[in-house]
Amino acid sequence: MYLGVMSVFFGWTVKRILASERSSAPTLLVYSALFLLMESLCSFCLPTCVGLGVFCAACWLIMGTVAAAKPLPVEGKAVFITGLWGLVNNAGVCVNFGDAELSLMSNYRGCMEVNFFGTLEVTKTFLPLVRQSQGRLVTISSPSGEQPFPCLAAYGASKAALNLFINTLRHELKLWDVKVSIILPSSYKTGQSRNVEYWEEQYKHLIENLPLSLMEEYGEEYLLETKKLFFQFAETATEDLSPVTNSIAEALLSRQPKVRYYAGQGVGLMYFIHCYLPVSISDRFLQKLFMKKSVLPRALQKHNNNNNKK
Repeated sequence: MYLGVMSVFFGWTVKRILASERSSAPTLLVYSALFLLMESLCSFCLPTCVGLGVFCAACWLIMGTVAAAKPLPVEGKAVFITGLWGLVNNAGVCVNFGDAELSLMSNYRGCMEVNFFGTLEVTKTFLPLVRQSQGRLVTISSPSGEQPFPCLAAYGASKAALNLFINTLRHELKLWDVKVSIILPSSYKTGQSRNVEYWEEQYKHLIENLPLSLMEEYGEEYLLETKKLFFQFAETATEDLSPVTNSIAEALLSRQPKVRYYAGQGVGLMYFIHCYLPVSISDRFLQKLFMKKSVLPRALQKHNNNNNKK
């Protein structure tokens, strides 16, 4: 029972720590020690019911020390801003899904053109105005830019370039007192993700332009399963965009905005697993979460069949 209570409180605390400007590893160690100390004291020194009550109260107090963001003090005041207070980079596109080897070069270039170069051009255009107002730069990125999601190599590579660019700006713009934030959303239903015709056209384009040698080695059965799994994953995405919009509002209006916002259920846990658990566990988690493939490429099927006959 103590473990279940501690898991709930500690998980929520980890999410807030990872999204804050604090140094994550030392802070997590301190909070872990506090939770474990309170659990030991309550379980060994107090009756079960009393101990659980005291433990919940202590966890609540510990959790409360991770301070929530305070908004800018604008209520009842006239605010004069010279320049542009906030720039929100939200444009993004995923032009295909599939293994990195099966993704066409046009897919890689398409993702980079919109997700990286498009954001780069917009940011460079408006940055002088943001600097002038000592304002905010907020960019919607993706966890796939930092974690190796299967079948999202083209999209993830463009987001990785974007993340590095924005993080570099964050260091450079401290001199100008400009606050820079990245928002990392979970999976949401958007106009593009719901557009079945668009993805069918992308799949047809892939089949028509894929080299025959790769088609022979992978087989269309493997490609069809990937498409089916992608559609299934898109159906599980949430429609409520409020975690993202709330993060944008906080990044623009908070007195001390966070460097990173994890917008959506499970994103903080995903980053905790990626950052602090062994690579084997992190890889298995991503595979189970995103692409649960059961069909092997055709060449591997033949290879396995030959081995079984021997």
